[in-house]
Amino acid sequence: MSKKLRALRPLASRDYRLLFFAVGIEVFGTGMWTIVMVFQVLALDDSPLALSAVATGMSLGLFAFSIVGGVVADRFSKRLILVAVQGTTAAVMTVVATLASTGAIALWHVAAASFVLGAGSAFFYPAYSAYLPQVLPAEQLLAANGLEGALRPALGAGLGPALGGLVVGMWSPAVGAAVVAASYLAAFVAVLFLSRRDEPARTGEPTSAWSDLRAGVRYVVGTRWLLWTLIFGSSLALIIQGPIEVLLPFLTRERFADGEAAFGFLLAAYGIGGAIGSLVVSSLRLPRRYLTFMILCWGGGTLPLAVLGLVPDLVAMLAALFVVGAATGACVVIWGTLLQRLVPPEMIGRVASLDFFVSIAFMPVSIAVAGPLSLIVPIEVIFVAAGVLPPALAVLALLAGRMSTLERRRPLDA
Repeated sequence: MSKKLRALRPLASRDYRLLFFAVGIEVFGTGMWTIVMVFQVLALDDSPLALSAVATGMSLGLFAFSIVGGVVADRFSKRLILVAVQGTTAAVMTVVATLASTGAIALWHVAAASFVLGAGSAFFYPAYSAYLPQVLPAEQLLAANGLEGALRPALGAGLGPALGGLVVGMWSPAVGAAVVAASYLAAFVAVLFLSRRDEPARTGEPTSAWSDLRAGVRYVVGTRWLLWTLIFGSSLALIIQGPIEVLLPFLTRERFADGEAAFGFLLAAYGIGGAIGSLVVSSLRLPRRYLTFMILCWGGGTLPLAVLGLVPDLVAMLAALFVVGAATGACVVIWGTLLQRLVPPEMIGRVASLDFFVSIAFMPVSIAVAGPLSLIVPIEVIFVAAGVLPPALAVLALLAGRMSTLERRRPLDA
């Protein structure tokens, strides 16, 4: 089978086409809402404090329910969870659009809507991760995750915000909210048509949600390759997220006359790299040494960050961030696929949510630490460190996690 056909093969499944459409619309709606929300808040209270407080709502919803979402996904029908999340979000956004169009909207309405969107994502993605292996055969999961990985930067960071800004600029935040509501309604209708599937039977005595959560944590801690991959992934987020999001704008302002535009181009290169990396890996089979490849590619893929600290040339910086984005996108796709193929089906939701929780927990820490650290250490040195530390951590994770042992015991697609 050609690489192109392998990448598109999941789309032959009716249920996957519905899922792919629903995820794409959901990502687009969330990306558009980030812009609509900003201008709706500014229209109500032109204050940075108000905008900061409202914008925090989505992160709070995501963080508050990130672990609960996995427990729910493993206890109940994944299809019903997807339907409930999209239906609730569509209803909430419809209310917000109605309030905005009538002039009755208040700041707390916008904050509550953002909180619901964040909470919905916390329930949606563990259920989606656990549902996908029920829809597709194991050998197609890599391609499916690659397609989704390319979809996110294209719609969530590209088309969604761009269209949001255009709609708000031409009309008003109320019209933008109506478009967001319509997009979630379309996603809701799509998941309604998903086939009803037999869920894996739960064996043994009935357990509480708290017992299920503890069982998930015990599984992660007791599974060596999984534990060390999570440790490595969270360390990576801690090391690179802050420099890219907080320090890169200052670096571009110091080096280039039009620093703001340069920063935008650099982020675009990072996002485009992520999309292309996801698509490329979706066209391939899993490597024979899948964990070794993933960890070394993930860690080694950060080395170009050192270029940002050492080379004050925009083309070199663009190329460096493109490579970092491509390596990250490819490895995230492989990681999601391995969770779906190596973790027991009844545990996928909890493991996915724990992975999600650990990742989002370290990102704000990295962002908070980057600014104060730059007052002590030159920004250029921080980028060099962000480039060279992850490869060393990757080697440590490979050895401590005994990744090669699992690869020999569980060959996949080789």
